[in-house]
Order: sequence, then structure tokens, then C-alpha cells
Amino acid sequence: MNRIFYQVYVCNSDYAIETYKKAFNATLLNQHKTPEGVNIHTELNIYGQILALSEISQQEEIVTGNTMQFCLQFNKNEKTKITNAYEVLKINANIQHPLGLTFYSEYMTDITDQFGIRWCLFI
Repeated sequence: MNRIFYQVYVCNSDYAIETYKKAFNATLLNQHKTPEGVNIHTELNIYGQILALSEISQQEEIVTGNTMQFCLQFNKNEKTKITNAYEVLKINANIQHPLGLTFYSEYMTDITDQFGIRWCLFI
């Protein structure tokens, strides 16, 4: 096996790519588009982990009821990474737990972003 990476399918994936680049200071590793310009596979490096994104059309069957979450655990000295991501991701998001204290972390958030991706960011 070569690797494991995370793959998401979202509407407006080009905008999602730019959002995640800003939220996580991510770098673009590669991108493949159809001749019509539709994103079929893009890979971002998010703090050494790969997030792949592909476009899903409104006509495709979208599974509702998000039962998956991306959990990113940071060190105590990386609070600013969580704060930055939260400020970007909270736009048009559903916030399950606002940024702050919880019983298992001194600093965390649980948020479903505008693309339907659920994130748990914590120390």
C-alpha cells in the first residue's frame, strides 16, 4: 500500500479548495480537471496530511446525514492554527461547539462547514 488520504466530494469544489487553503495554510499538491474545467481530483497538503477534493454535481445523489468527521489534534502551542481555521470555516457553517473549552480539551471546536464537511479541531 502506498498511502491513505482523505477524500471529499463537494459542490463548488474550486471554492472549497481556496477556503481550505486559507483555513489550514494548505498547499496545492496537484489538480486534475476535465476539458470543461470541472475539478475531478485535487490534493491539498494540510499540515502533512492529504485532503483530496472532487466536484459533485447537484444532480448526483448526495448522501445526507454526515456520519464522518475530520479530527485534527494540535499541540498546545498551535492554538493560532485552530483559531485561524475556525474564523475561515465558520462562514455559513453549522457550529456544533463554538471555539472554546470542553471537558476533554482546553481549546476546541466542532463545526460543519458550508460544504457539509464536519471538522473537530482541538488541543
